[in-house]
Amino acid sequence: MDPWFNKKFCDRCGKSLADGFSMSRFNTQALCHDCLEEERQHPDYQKAVDAELAALRSGNRNFEGIGWPGKNGRVK
Repeated sequence: MDPWFNKKFCDRCGKSLADGFSMSRFNTQALCHDCLEEERQHPDYQKAVDAELAALRSGNRNFEGIGWPGKNGRVK
């Protein structure tokens, strides 16, 4: 099995992932629910979603994302 599915801690904050996790839309980090919600509130979230969908539509199934700019940063 892929080691990504066996992650125990959030890649961003270190919190336990025992209650579940999801992949970031900005990069390939495994995120807890709190970090995922913080990410959804980021002003560049829609830009990250759109870039991921464009990559998938073009056949890229291994898109690395546009990069997490940090809580207060912006994607260039």
